[in-house]
Amino acid sequence: MAIVNMNKISIIGLNNIKTELIKEIMDLGVVEISSQDSKLTDPEWTSCVKKDGNENEVINFDVKISRINEVLNSLEKYDKSKRPLFNTRKSISSDEFNKALQNSDYVYETISNVHELNKSLNELHSEENKIEAAILSLKPWVRYDIPLNVTETKYTSIIIGAIPNIADIEKLKSELLQKNDRCYINLIDSDKDQYYFSFICLTNEKEEIYDLLKQYGFNAVTFKDLNGTAAENIMQYENSLKDISVKKESIDKNITELVTFKEEIQLFYDYLIIERDKNKILSNMLKTDATFYIEGWIPEVSKDKVQIVLDENGCWYEFKKPEEGEDFPILLNNSSFAGPFESITELYSLPAPSNMDPTTIMTPFYILFFGMMLGDVGYGLLMSIGCFVVLKKYDIEGTLKKMLKVFFYCGLSTIFWGAMFGSWFGDGVIAGAKVLFNVDLNLKYLWLNPLEEPMTVLMVSFVMGLIHLFTGMGMKAYMLIRDGHPWEAFFDVGLWYLFIIGPILWLAGDIVMPGSALPVIGKWMTIASAAGLVLTQGRAKSNIIGKFTSGILSLYGITGYLGDVLSYSRLLALGLATGVISSVLSIIGSMGGSGIIGKLLFIVVFTFGHVLNFAINGLGSFVHSARLQYVEFFGKFYDGGGDSFNPLFKKTKYIKIIKEEI
Repeated sequence: MAIVNMNKISIIGLNNIKTELIKEIMDLGVVEISSQDSKLTDPEWTSCVKKDGNENEVINFDVKISRINEVLNSLEKYDKSKRPLFNTRKSISSDEFNKALQNSDYVYETISNVHELNKSLNELHSEENKIEAAILSLKPWVRYDIPLNVTETKYTSIIIGAIPNIADIEKLKSELLQKNDRCYINLIDSDKDQYYFSFICLTNEKEEIYDLLKQYGFNAVTFKDLNGTAAENIMQYENSLKDISVKKESIDKNITELVTFKEEIQLFYDYLIIERDKNKILSNMLKTDATFYIEGWIPEVSKDKVQIVLDENGCWYEFKKPEEGEDFPILLNNSSFAGPFESITELYSLPAPSNMDPTTIMTPFYILFFGMMLGDVGYGLLMSIGCFVVLKKYDIEGTLKKMLKVFFYCGLSTIFWGAMFGSWFGDGVIAGAKVLFNVDLNLKYLWLNPLEEPMTVLMVSFVMGLIHLFTGMGMKAYMLIRDGHPWEAFFDVGLWYLFIIGPILWLAGDIVMPGSALPVIGKWMTIASAAGLVLTQGRAKSNIIGKFTSGILSLYGITGYLGDVLSYSRLLALGLATGVISSVLSIIGSMGGSGIIGKLLFIVVFTFGHVLNFAINGLGSFVHSARLQYVEFFGKFYDGGGDSFNPLFKKTKYIKIIKEEI
């Protein structure tokens, strides 16, 4: 349970070794390189150093990476091979990685081929969309048998267009014929939105007719660069679509053949990522004509192996502990058991450098609360076995690996509480044995049935909550003592311990131990702690009245602690929700009796019902267990806001390069 001690490292070396040095530092993966921008505005530094300035090289790498990413996304669509449930990186050694890169020219040629094929395919798609849009615009005019390029003769004009279907067409026809009985009106087609018309009239009467048509919302339609009828053009377009389809199939076939090179391209992608990251660091270095300067952070435990690399390259270097109040990147170091629960802490925030890592202390509470809320042997077995199988079968990494381990441990807790409560898919196993096999099972709880004794579970929840809160308060006291403030620890934590415990003993002491002195002890503990709080909680105020008033008002804080304890009632509430829904599912599933239909009904209800119940209440248990940590527990001592330690290493996406010992 600790935040890893960090050292600031400063390095000066000759320019001719900087590239190799950065490569070796990247191989180690234990140094975070800090930005040097602040020094570029410092007159003391600007007079003797300048930025290395390889930004263009970084930009070139980004362009290449973007292009290859597009190619890989394209190949992924054509890859018909069976995909694993979880994508994992292929592990190779550094020698294998470097050997594979020797064929990079051919790989880049393949990338260019795929890129060009994709470009051609996109052009065909674009052309296809244009043609389909053209066909769509021509379809209403299929029955129009006059060539579209013919819009007038020597004496006549043709007007074609659409009128909204809300227009009174009969009125239009009547009015048009009244004004000009020489106009020929032809309704070509109609749909839910519009009527499609052609009008043939004398050329010198065209404007008059057009003005009337506009009163009915008429929109003229023109077909530029089209010869022949609409039907003829549609036929030509459809033939073009067939040609495009043949070309697309040919391109698809060519791209499919190149899928075999996907792994090589992925490796090359990772190589470019490594080179890009390396050049980013090089571009941000400070340099003189002969030397370079970099600084950063390193875990104290990694000093020795970094020192070896620096000595071999003839560098000057300096390790310094952070100054008081100086922020440094946060790296957590916990046991193999608590380590996965760092992901829960990180979901909230990493601790500030002056704070402490709560993960180890939080872990047993999180596991305990999660299991109590879900509380079912069947659900716990599914969770733990599922996570165990995935972890063993797949080489999972990172946050996902941590979360799978979290759910594995939470599954074990769920099994424990399920056994305590006698819940095996609620009473689904008992009901299933009766309906499916006509067997009477007697699965008894080891402690109690929460549906029958909810108040007992509620009281246990409150006790667990009180222990959780006291632990958080104790961590606050520890940090105060650690930082040289033992009296603050007593005033701000110790007195509150007494003020919370005192009333409990005063009111419940005789119930716990009849005839004992616990009520009297509790009474005086309450009075003494209340007096202590009144006298100490306003100590920051400048005058006596402010001190006394703040002290009195501080006693109101007991309501906050009471609210915190009541929050732990969710342990009972979610546990009851899981159990009640499970019981309802058993009742519904058993309604069909023990016949074939009844058995099928039970299987369907059991399967789908419990999948849904497991998903909803499993999510609820995860969220509410985290909430109890973040609000009730962390709220007593924890300051977040830390920045994660981000060392320079080979951040590959597809290939995991096995780190070699140096």
